[in-house]
Order: sequence, then C-alpha cells, then structure tokens
Amino acid sequence: MRATHALTYAGARLALDAALTRAEEIGGRFNIAVTDTGGALLAFARMDGAFAFSGDIAIDKARTVAGFGGIPSADLYAGIESEEAVRFGIAKRPGVAAFGGGVPIRVDGELVGAVGASGGSAEQDTEVAAAGAAALTSAFGA
Repeated sequence: MRATHALTYAGARLALDAALTRAEEIGGRFNIAVTDTGGALLAFARMDGAFAFSGDIAIDKARTVAGFGGIPSADLYAGIESEEAVRFGIAKRPGVAAFGGGVPIRVDGELVGAVGASGGSAEQDTEVAAAGAAALTSAFGA
C-alpha cells in the first residue's frame, strides 16, 4: 500500500505543541518526541527540569510505535507479556521501548508518525503523547 499522507515538520510541531500544553496542564516535566513512519525524528522538546536521559526514552517510544506499524508502546508490551523469550528479546533491542508513552499519529486512518513522551508515569506519558497525536488527527482528519 502506498502512503497518501506524510508528516511534515509543521505537523510535527502541531503535535509537539499540543503535547507540551498537556504536559504543562499535568504539571510535569517531560521530554516529547515526534517521528515520521520510518522513525526519523521530526521534532523534539525537553521541558525545563526534565531528566536529560529521559529524552532518549521519549525518542525510543516514538520510534517503537513507528517501527511496529503503529502499535502503541503500551500495547506492544501487553502483546508480548506472556511470551518470556519474546519479552526479554525485545527488551534487549536498542531503541525499543515496550512500555507506555508512545502513540501513533493517524490521518484519515493512515499511520503518518508517532509521538513519544517520557517524564511521568507510564499513564501520564501516554496522556501527553496522545494529546499530541489527537491534535494532528483532529486538524487533518480522523
């Protein structure tokens, strides 16, 4: 299937800004990354006071979603949780983050990229990332 939509820097910034807004509402200090479907980083922000090493985790979460065809990072773990060999194998892969905080960005049902967030609980990270994805989806189609 040939892609009909591509995530641009402007779209990535829209997602990033919405995620930052949600992060501020939560009162946390997050790192937020936006990638295209190939996992290439398009936009990134490290909020004041966010952990420096958490930045790579946010990027890994977005890349994990992109690399696994749009599966949210929390759902990836749920899918491999009962298979010990797979779970440990994936955990040892560099750049794979199989825990909450990475969500796909879809436009007209098509995967165009992903948002990863790190800095809070897995639930907060997912909430921040989802706010970014939702802003782009609502602006350009469901």
